[in-house]
Amino acid sequence: MPLSEEELRMLEQMERALVEEDPKFANTLRGTAMRRNARRRAILAGVVFAAGITVLMTGAVLRITPVGIVGFVIMLGAATVGLTALRGQAAQGGAAPAAPTGVEGLSLVQGGRSSRRTKQPRQRAQGSFLERMEQRWRRRREGY
Repeated sequence: MPLSEEELRMLEQMERALVEEDPKFANTLRGTAMRRNARRRAILAGVVFAAGITVLMTGAVLRITPVGIVGFVIMLGAATVGLTALRGQAAQGGAAPAAPTGVEGLSLVQGGRSSRRTKQPRQRAQGSFLERMEQRWRRRREGY
């Protein structure tokens, strides 16, 4: 049963309030599906990588160079896909996942990226490695 207009409006308001109140929690909720897809893609890439090793070794044992080259290309492609998935730079191109209720215009479901932080230019590292790590830890604990 679809939601009424009033219910949709109230849901959107609650989602906006959640994003404004606790953006880290909203980020956590939003990221679970993307992590699951990235993990699935990495596992599939591992299986394809193993198949590529098999094809490569078959080509080497049978002394058929084109088969070995195809196996290497399979391995290379699988490694690229797997590493991309593991690094979190999935090939989704920043596209937000579709709304599970089929409703458009919900900020949380569509990514909640109303305000993006701009990167600040890097400053020259000051102090020792341990001092920089302590500063990073303090910033992380303070909520950055």
